[in-house]
Formats: sequence, structure tokens, C-alpha cells
Amino acid sequence: MYFPKTIEELEQRREECLRLVNRRSLLSGAAAAVPIPGVDISADMAIMAELLGKINLQFGLSEKQIQALDMERKKVLLVIISSVGNELVGKTITTTLVRNLLKKTSSKLVAKQAGKFVPFIGQAASAGISFAAMNYLGRNHVEQCYQIALQYMQQIDTRYTDDVIDIN
Repeated sequence: MYFPKTIEELEQRREECLRLVNRRSLLSGAAAAVPIPGVDISADMAIMAELLGKINLQFGLSEKQIQALDMERKKVLLVIISSVGNELVGKTITTTLVRNLLKKTSSKLVAKQAGKFVPFIGQAASAGISFAAMNYLGRNHVEQCYQIALQYMQQIDTRYTDDVIDIN
């Protein structure tokens, strides 16, 4: 996958990623409905790692894609990434990275785990919390990637990035 070349293509990728977030959030909610404590957190970590990697890839912001840029474009992009404050763009998504992200929603996760011990209602609440947390984190990442890509497109002519040769 390459970097979006037009605003229309960027918008299309954003919509695709938001649909992907919804599907993965539903999957997370379904995993949370399983009445075995701990299973849903493992599932959430795997789902989130896969989701974040796909979102980065769609926006041209994976580690490999950024490394393939020439030095000047890479500098511009890294400044934009740091100004947005996204810690997940341009990195290999690991379980440690996802675990740290999920810690930010830890109070919801604790409530979700405690709810496992209350039959039926606890499972439904756990599923709802898991869906909401995954959806929030995923949508937030999509919007940050969108903003990064948009700012980059405004600074660099992205129509001609496929044939860039680094002559440094």
C-alpha cells in the first residue's frame, strides 16, 4: 500500500478504516461476552495490534513505508507525527505497545473483568465496555492518521512519491 495521492483517496481510506474499526470492535465485544476472565483481554490485544497495523498501512504510515521515503520527506513526516503526538505511527505494533495503550483504558477493563462474575448482565456489560473501548481507541487512531496524512499532503506533492530516488 502506498501513500494516498489525493484528498479523495485519503477520504476513502479513512472510511475503509472506520468500517474496519467497527468490525473489530464487534469482534472485541463478542470475545468479551465469553464468561472466562482474561480471555477477552488477550483477544483485545491481538485484535488491537492487527487493527493498528492495518490502519497505519492504509494511510502509508507503517514503519516500512516511512523507512522507504527519501530523507527530506521522512523528516517532514516525522515532524508532523510528533506534532500530532501519535505514538503508534511508524512503529511495529507489538503486544507491549498495545498493552500500554490498553492501560489507558484500564479502569474500563477492570470493570469489565469484575463484571464477568455477575451472570448475564455482567457479560453484556463487559461486551459493551469492550466494544466501546476498542471503538474509541480505533477511531482515535484513524483520525490521528488522517490528520497526519492530510498535513503531509499539504506540505509535499504526494502525486509523485512512487518514483522518488534518494540521492544523498
